[in-house]
Amino acid sequence: MNDAMLVRAAEVAQHYGETVALQNASCQVMAGERIALLGTSGSGKSTLLHLLGGLNAPSSGTLNWPALGPVEGLRPGKVAFVFQAQSLLAPLSALENAALPLLLLGAVPDLALSRAGDLLERLGLGNVMQQLPEELSGGQAQRVAVARALVTGPRLILADEPTGQLDSVNAGHLMDVLVAECDRIGAALVVATHDPQVAARLGQVWQMARGILVPEEVAA
Repeated sequence: MNDAMLVRAAEVAQHYGETVALQNASCQVMAGERIALLGTSGSGKSTLLHLLGGLNAPSSGTLNWPALGPVEGLRPGKVAFVFQAQSLLAPLSALENAALPLLLLGAVPDLALSRAGDLLERLGLGNVMQQLPEELSGGQAQRVAVARALVTGPRLILADEPTGQLDSVNAGHLMDVLVAECDRIGAALVVATHDPQVAARLGQVWQMARGILVPEEVAA
């Protein structure tokens, strides 16, 4: 496994007024790792995930991305997110949604659409590429979101409860394709989840409770 350190957090905390969402968390993500961030709703999983991806700045502590560079250059190329809630742009087709990060990076449209189409085919969505988000099932929409996250070939994918709104069959399929595609492109994967079955699919489990992080390695 490539031993490059993608992100390192040292004593990071996040406060919202009087509310402490995250307490002095220290962790690191290495290239190619598979990590489950396991905890109940409100435990601080999303807060930590957003910090690791550079979406938010911590109230205290330090974050850096040794193998990725400065935070300003992380997205949409090097770090990608998959969210639980519907996050596709309503006016765009499934194909256009999947290609969007490449287009934002200045890729030639034909190349961006071709690469996005290849991903959607691999994810079993070849027959819905031209459909709008409102015409997709929940499972299909999440797979489009996965394709959008993968299309730039990121080094790190952060998935925030990606199976939270899916039934067990669709959740299992989504994790199958997400892990397989991360393996294919060599991306590290961190999945925030409350589901022990999802966590068991990954190589490490970090437990979170009341804003406190306890990294703990387990067998894959």
